[in-house]
Amino acid sequence: MERSTELKKKTIPLDDSVDRRELFGGMDQNLRNIEGMFGVTIIQRSDGLLILEDGDRAIRTEDGVEHAAAIINEMIATIRKGEVLDQQKVGYITDLTENGISYSRQTENAELDKEIICFTHDGKPLRPKTIGQKDYVRTIRDKDIVFGIGPAGTGKTYIAVAMAVQAYKNKDVQKIILARPAVEAGERLGFLPGDLQEKVDPYLRPLYDALYDVLGRESALRLKEKEIIEVVPLAYMRGRTLDNSFIILDEAQNTTPEQMKMFLTRMGFGSKVVVTGDITQIDLPRGKRSGLIEARKVLRDVDDIGFCFLREVDVVRHQLVKKVISAYDRYYKAHPPKDEEEK
Repeated sequence: MERSTELKKKTIPLDDSVDRRELFGGMDQNLRNIEGMFGVTIIQRSDGLLILEDGDRAIRTEDGVEHAAAIINEMIATIRKGEVLDQQKVGYITDLTENGISYSRQTENAELDKEIICFTHDGKPLRPKTIGQKDYVRTIRDKDIVFGIGPAGTGKTYIAVAMAVQAYKNKDVQKIILARPAVEAGERLGFLPGDLQEKVDPYLRPLYDALYDVLGRESALRLKEKEIIEVVPLAYMRGRTLDNSFIILDEAQNTTPEQMKMFLTRMGFGSKVVVTGDITQIDLPRGKRSGLIEARKVLRDVDDIGFCFLREVDVVRHQLVKKVISAYDRYYKAHPPKDEEEK
């Protein structure tokens, strides 16, 4: 059946309730991105926008005009709700719309922009940026042990640290414990310079970065000197019982089942535990099982333990991070691991 030669078009009316500069983006970048994505041409008019199918590019996607119009209408609805339409949110709206999900309907009761996790040292409010992050925040508030599992860039560690800082400020806990397994990702720990603490510090750097961003470097170091905040390798947790503490285990996909059990049993009275990890980036030696993967199976039916699964759509880093994750997912689906160890 031959493709119709008549090009599709759609008009989107605009009134004074919509800030065109915010909708279009700097240098009309939002519109240009939509044009490139769906093979359409967007013409600005005094009363609105005209979306035209581009005959040379429209073959790349069916219903490109409808897709483009749906995203623009979601962006308009977002502006009318009073939300800030920044680059991250535009990308999130685009991803949801492409998956048949309406951002405005999904956030009708979630009110992302009204939710504040905490304020940074310079007074900046930290908010969840996606529905997945919102659910993650709620689960941490409601459950004593929470597993945050998802790809890089979804805010698993950052949100957990922010929640820990807020819990300390609210005097819900007396200490913050941040732990990571010191697993060698293709490099040899023994060849690094310095003593043991200096060798493992690079593995703990992401936790320090999150602390410095939320608390400020001086405040974080001062609390660390007072041992109110501890940033330690996982091995240092053995034999301890931690009461009235907010305990975070980061990069948990690199724990063994024995290490995971050891960590979870450190929890004392008045404490909260958050475990974060990305099961697609396991650096354990061949033949070693991931404690995070096993914990999903063992603990999924235990009351007061919550599991939050963040997805590619929850990535809040550069848009290229999402593309990298998608490319790897497609590759591994087309070239599945040959044996169980590789899985």
